[in-house]
Amino acid sequence: MTIHVVQPGESVASIAVYYGVDPARLASDNTVPASGALAVGQTLVIRFPRQVHAVRPGETLTSIAASYGTTVRALWRNNWFLGGGEALFPGQTLVISYFDEKLGAAAFNGYAYSFIEPGLLSQQLPYLTYLTPFTYGITASGGLLPLEDDALLAAARQRGTRPVMHLSTLTESGQFDTQRAQQVLTDQAVQDRLVDQVLQTVRNRGYVGVDVDFEYLPGQLAAAYAAFLSRLRRLLHAQGAFLWTALAPKTSAGQRGLLYEGHDYAAIGAASDGVLIMAYEWGYSYGPPMAVAPLPNVRAVLDYAVTEIPPEKIFLGVPNYGYDWPLPFVQGVTRAQSISNQRAIELAVQYDIAIQYDETAQSPFFHYTDDAGTVHEVWFEDARSMDAKLRLIAEYGFRGAGFWNLMRPFSQTWLVLDSLYDIRDV
Repeated sequence: MTIHVVQPGESVASIAVYYGVDPARLASDNTVPASGALAVGQTLVIRFPRQVHAVRPGETLTSIAASYGTTVRALWRNNWFLGGGEALFPGQTLVISYFDEKLGAAAFNGYAYSFIEPGLLSQQLPYLTYLTPFTYGITASGGLLPLEDDALLAAARQRGTRPVMHLSTLTESGQFDTQRAQQVLTDQAVQDRLVDQVLQTVRNRGYVGVDVDFEYLPGQLAAAYAAFLSRLRRLLHAQGAFLWTALAPKTSAGQRGLLYEGHDYAAIGAASDGVLIMAYEWGYSYGPPMAVAPLPNVRAVLDYAVTEIPPEKIFLGVPNYGYDWPLPFVQGVTRAQSISNQRAIELAVQYDIAIQYDETAQSPFFHYTDDAGTVHEVWFEDARSMDAKLRLIAEYGFRGAGFWNLMRPFSQTWLVLDSLYDIRDV
């Protein structure tokens, strides 16, 4: 894999000639529009096929995979244009393998709301070991708020991705609730009811594990939270399931703030089979313009995390989105719009703006002026920033990564991921 940064005057055709690759595949892989429009400074992922296959009449993905000793999931990953589908036509060229030097094997998880566009979900599932539908919330009495997860579970199983149940303190209003968490952690009857419903849901829905996400916990609930996780893990193990826990991005044990104080890294790490470190949202809707996950900030969190939790338990949280801030920024007034990485590139193309790259934050950004005359600042993720983050998995010896979230398309995330790692399928 090579990550190419578009220079002035370049086109898909000229870039393809330079690297000796198929221009149609290059454009398709990187979601270049039919017009071929590129922004100066945008990235293109260049992959170099080692072995290809020309589809013959009557062949299927299953028969082709068998003839090469590979899997249908691998064929989907090597051929983004398939979109996780089965349709083939004679003469079509499939890549069987690439000239990639992998950093190792890792597991990958993605979060999705129930209303995700089915085609988008199908495209991404082959790159994921696990899919986690978001979310089962909790009622005041310890019951589970319903989640329409049928379509997600069916799609995951069809493409060989294992489903994980997500349990959070989201209430009927759709917000994380400290009081709801306190009820679960301090009222034994409420907790018993919740645990029973979780275990039933795992059994009945075929989930392979549970991912617990209790946020905004005060410090006095830290021990009770770890004890609850330990209990739930023990009961899940009896059913052959596992327990993960989401962690706020701390840099020290004594870090102050409601987001951090209830998350005791050492205790939660010991009580869980895996943890997701939510290493993003430094740049956020109501904050000043900056990278969503600046690499120095991410490293500071990871450097602390590995002093408290075995690295092989850790999933690195990776953002799959960006933000667009109207300027000037006014604290408490300005609200950034969350956008897809692909939309960020489209804005740069639309307004003919060159994308810049912050070498310290390891993140792309640019400014543009909209049709109403308002100046905007955009920070997002591209192939370079994804590459920088995903390489941390091998560097730290992590179990893998979890993507928040799958709701917005960006093919380069998955091209970079597949180029760097052998994705664990089980």
